[in-house]
Amino acid sequence: MTHISLFRPASSLLLLFCFLQMPSLIPQPNPTPIPEDKVWQDQKDLKIYPVAHASAVLDWNETIIYIDPVGGPEAFKSYPAPDLILITDIHGDHFSLETLQGLDTGKAKIIVPNAVAEKMPEAFTPQIDVLDNGATKTRYDISVTAIPMYNLRPEAKTFHTPGRGNGYVLEKNGMRVYFSGDTEDIPEMRALKNIDKAFVCMNLPYTMDVESAADAVIEFAPAEVYPYHYRGKPDVSDIGRFESLVTKANPDIRVVRLDWYPSESY
Repeated sequence: MTHISLFRPASSLLLLFCFLQMPSLIPQPNPTPIPEDKVWQDQKDLKIYPVAHASAVLDWNETIIYIDPVGGPEAFKSYPAPDLILITDIHGDHFSLETLQGLDTGKAKIIVPNAVAEKMPEAFTPQIDVLDNGATKTRYDISVTAIPMYNLRPEAKTFHTPGRGNGYVLEKNGMRVYFSGDTEDIPEMRALKNIDKAFVCMNLPYTMDVESAADAVIEFAPAEVYPYHYRGKPDVSDIGRFESLVTKANPDIRVVRLDWYPSESY
């Protein structure tokens, strides 16, 4: 007589379960290291990674912040998943729904102006903080204040209208970091106080020229200024001239030039 074991399937399932509980036996992918050759680190535990144009990653005491993440999720594959995402405006060089949907944003809070929130699907709603100009929200012990950003020149006023987008001032442990977003040298920028690091745009025809950017920086006098978002159409802004204008007027302002266009010669 042939005996058929009723327990063999159960035994197989038990062996499979035990195997799955032993992750050390399963090859694990090695995470891609953050490109340390691109980082600017100072003494207060803030690391700055220029990704491209307006996109940046900050590591602030191990809180990971994405600024205007665009370019597809592959542009951020070298970086840890974000805790906080800040988006300044609706334009494609600042807001990319495809990029957001491809990133690991499960733990992230996303701070945006209302114009951006209106373009995001309901799946993101629990993560979103909408900030109007002048409003402040604290996340991960970082205070985030929305600063106006808009154009002044008559021929450019339709590019960025008042109230639609946000610049941001981030503050933690007394350090204040400003990202201008797309703007000209507006009174709200010139009125900023006690900024340690300022990321200031300069590209025509969409924002402002280097002379206007330098003049505003000289007025609000950050400890350091990082020119970014400086590729225009058709020209690339002269960052060397910007640096010369700023340092001649105020040698105490340090101009920090990072590589915002790694695939280009400028």
